[in-house]
Amino acid sequence: MPRYCFTLQVRPDLIDEYVERHRAVWPEMLAALAETGWRNYSLFLREDGLLVGYVESDDLAAARAAMGRTEVNTRWQAEMAAYFTWPDAADAADDTAGQAPDEGFVVLREVFNLDDQLAESTRS
Repeated sequence: MPRYCFTLQVRPDLIDEYVERHRAVWPEMLAALAETGWRNYSLFLREDGLLVGYVESDDLAAARAAMGRTEVNTRWQAEMAAYFTWPDAADAADDTAGQAPDEGFVVLREVFNLDDQLAESTRS
């Protein structure tokens, strides 16, 4: 299954609150993620607010689009938007201008995977 990693930036002054909000994600949000193809989904947070997400999905674009059509995701993203800063925001007061976190994350390119390379080396 394809693996994806992405980053976002949590506002440093809201890190503790952001972590607390993720201690008990709404059950309907959890169900929607599972139903739309998000698997093995984890978030990691550095002390300065760098958020790194990892997810496995047959098709991340399709999974994101499916989530975008759910009512629960619309509510969740609206509540989460205030927790993030955006590099292209005009000023600090305008950090959340129209940006939903699930639309603003940056997907990283995978350059190494141990299991893939081990499997390849045993075929040679």
